[in-house]
Order: sequence, then structure tokens, then C-alpha cells
Amino acid sequence: LCDDRDHASIVDGRRLSFSTSLKYKHNDMEDLERKLQSCRPEAVKLIVVDGVFSMEGDLANLPEIIRLKHKYNASVMVDEAHGLGVFGRQGRGVCDYFGLTDDVDLIMGTFSKSLASIGGFIAADKSIINYLRHTTRTYIFSASNTPAATAAALEALHIIQKEPERIEHLWEVTNYALKRFRDAGFEIGDTQSPIIPLYVRDTDKTFLVTKLAFDEGVFINPVIPPACAPQDTLVRFALMATHTKEHVDMAVDKLIKVFRQLDIIK
Repeated sequence: LCDDRDHASIVDGRRLSFSTSLKYKHNDMEDLERKLQSCRPEAVKLIVVDGVFSMEGDLANLPEIIRLKHKYNASVMVDEAHGLGVFGRQGRGVCDYFGLTDDVDLIMGTFSKSLASIGGFIAADKSIINYLRHTTRTYIFSASNTPAATAAALEALHIIQKEPERIEHLWEVTNYALKRFRDAGFEIGDTQSPIIPLYVRDTDKTFLVTKLAFDEGVFINPVIPPACAPQDTLVRFALMATHTKEHVDMAVDKLIKVFRQLDIIK
């Protein structure tokens, strides 16, 4: 059972599993419960969800998902790609942020975001990991991660643990940026993270925003179908711990100019 805005990698994994798959509306717990009710009581049920949704920046409703997990005898897998290094104690992720790590059956993540490397991980109890090692085709027929990539990820993890001020600063800048965008009239949805969607809701204008912003010295990512619905196109403004409030001011001012030029905001 997957949120309909889960990352494409989860969609591909779901297809490779050859399981019966059900999608529920984004963060709609009533719809998730309806889907769980439609399953046979004896069926193996796995709820797979992004901890932080990569386009919208909002969080999975993990407390309610865990409640439904226990009610319907399901299991839960959380993708911490955008939560690791940002949420929770020492950047341990959204599961830790909600205090629900022990209730989540599988936690996966990537080294390519906050750990600045390549590769990824899955964390679970010993029996699950042994099962995956011996039955997961994509794992069995993949090469091991390189020593350099592994060392880079480990060192990034140590920095996150030893220098908590980096995460504190990231949140200071994030909250500042959220306020500035809201005050300026941007539509940013329900984001609760350093991923800030600036909705354009027009594919052609989304490309124009990206080009004009780049010409002004601001690099942002366009998000268009199939990464989103045609009516939900946006540009993604993503912050890092190395950004400052001065960077935010410059970028927001330039984006206000571009969005007004294209009549997206007043």
C-alpha cells in the first residue's frame, strides 16, 4: 500500500515485487484505512511511504499510519531519503522525530542527499535483513558500494553527529525562508521541511520561471509531469546548511521579481 505521491523508486520497487499493489490518496488516512479494510485479514500487508515527500516537502502522517498498522496487522516501511540529517535527534530522520522508530519495520535511506555520496541502506531486524540478502534480486546482482563512497558517507554521518549546529542553522534558515515566501504571497502548500515547493500550476511557465531565475543567479529545479500532475507543476526551492539568510533574501527577492513578471503572484 503506497501513498500516491511516493517517490518513483518506490513505484519501481512495487512493480518488481509482483505483489498486489494499492495506492491511497496523499496523506489521506481515511483512504488508507479503506484500502486496508479491502485486504484479506490474513494477507501480508506492507505500507510503504516517504518520510518527507520529495516534491511537496510535507511529512507522512506517521503516527496515524502506525496506529493503522497495529489495527490491521500490517507492516510499515519508511523512506528516509529526505529526513536523514534533517529531522530527529542528531538527524536520525522522521521516524525518530515522531518517536516511532521502534514501530517501523523497515527504514531505508540514501547516501546521496545529506550524506553527499552515493549508495543507500535498509535498516530492519536481523530476520528481515537476512531474508532480503538472500531473496532480493536487485541486491544480489548489484556490485558493492565503492570504498570511497562508503568512506564519504561515514564521514558525513560523523560530521552530522559531531556538529549539531549545522542542523540548527538549517532550520533557522528554513523557517526564515518559509516566512518570507508566505509573506510574499507564494503558494507553498503544506511543506514542513527545507524542501519548499513554489507552485506555478502551468508547465510552460514553470520552464520560464526556471530560466528567468537562472538568469538572475538563482538555481531551482522545475517539477513537471510525470513527477507531478499537470495542474501541480512547481519549482523546488531546496535549502542546505551552508545557505545563509542573506542567500535567502537574495533568492526570494529575485523570485518575487520573476513570479510577478509572469503574473503568478501579485
